[in-house]
Amino acid sequence: MTNADNTNEPRLIVETGLDQRVAAIIEPVIVGMGFRLVRVRLMNQNGSTLQVMAERNDGTMTVQDCEALSQAISPVLDVDDPIDKAYHLEVSSPGIDRPMVRKSDFSRWQGNLVKCETSILVDNRKRFRGKIVDVDTDGFTIERDQVAYGEEPRVVIPFSTLAEAKLILTDDLIRDALRADKLAKAEAANQNEEDNDTPIN
Repeated sequence: MTNADNTNEPRLIVETGLDQRVAAIIEPVIVGMGFRLVRVRLMNQNGSTLQVMAERNDGTMTVQDCEALSQAISPVLDVDDPIDKAYHLEVSSPGIDRPMVRKSDFSRWQGNLVKCETSILVDNRKRFRGKIVDVDTDGFTIERDQVAYGEEPRVVIPFSTLAEAKLILTDDLIRDALRADKLAKAEAANQNEEDNDTPIN
């Protein structure tokens, strides 16, 4: 379920323009603190808001994690100063209906509904919605929940064609997300106990 063994897994979907410059500046800081960057987006919201989504390798992200990252990122951005106007920095978790940016996201959330867009035509269209039923190294298979006449219910989407992907909020997804969060917290607690039980020579 988790991806703790591969901290440097590249993102399939990355930023462009100014967002890309910001990502290049802050990603080494985020990775150095044991997190993974999910997405950077500068939005015209409350003036300007720089939204940074990040998470731990096991998919968790606490309020304290967000605060720690925010305090680490802010001075780095002040030095490089890539944004030429006042903005508000917002560090958050990807949320339950999260953007899917790495191959492991698709493995992790297999069985859930996803909405995605491709950069080129796949099976004569660019927009898809359906349940992730299979994932391999080259792409993922979805079972469409709205099949048009003459279309195959299943379609394989190569990772190389992906432009955007996001989980769709459902009761099943909420249940799976809560279960994954509970497991990750239990694992972290066990790890802390093991660390505390280690005798000091």
